[in-house]
Amino acid sequence: MLQRVQALLAALWGGLLLCVAGLAAPNAFAVLERAQAGAYVGRLFSLEANTSLALGLLLVLMARRLARDGEGKTLSLDLLLPAGALFCTVAGYFALQPMMAAARAGQGALSFAALHGISLALFGLKILLVLALAWRASARR
Repeated sequence: MLQRVQALLAALWGGLLLCVAGLAAPNAFAVLERAQAGAYVGRLFSLEANTSLALGLLLVLMARRLARDGEGKTLSLDLLLPAGALFCTVAGYFALQPMMAAARAGQGALSFAALHGISLALFGLKILLVLALAWRASARR
C-alpha cells in the first residue's frame, strides 16, 4: 500500500513541476507585463518550493519506512532521488532567491542572469530526479 502511495505522490509531484515549468511560468510572461509576471512567477515558485519540501520529505520518510520493513535497501535510489530533489529545492530556491534579489539591486558577485541560469539548471535537475522517482515507483507496482 505504501509503495502505491509513494508512486502516486511522486507522479503528482512530477506533474506539478512540469506544469509550473512548461505552462504557468512561460504563459505568465506571455500575457502579463514583465513586472506583474515576475511577481506572479515569484509567488508560484514560492508555493512550489514549499510543496516540494513537504513532498520530498514525505517521500524520503516513505523510502526509510519501506527499507525498515524489509521492502527496500537502506540507501537506495528511492531514497536518493527525493533527497536530491530536496537539495535542488533548497539550493535552487531558498539559497539562490536572496542572492537574486541582491543581484537585482546591484549587489553580489554574480549577475541576476547567472543566478537565474543556475536556478533554472537546478529546477531542471529536480524535474528529472522526480520523474525518475515516479517512473521507478510505478514500475515496481
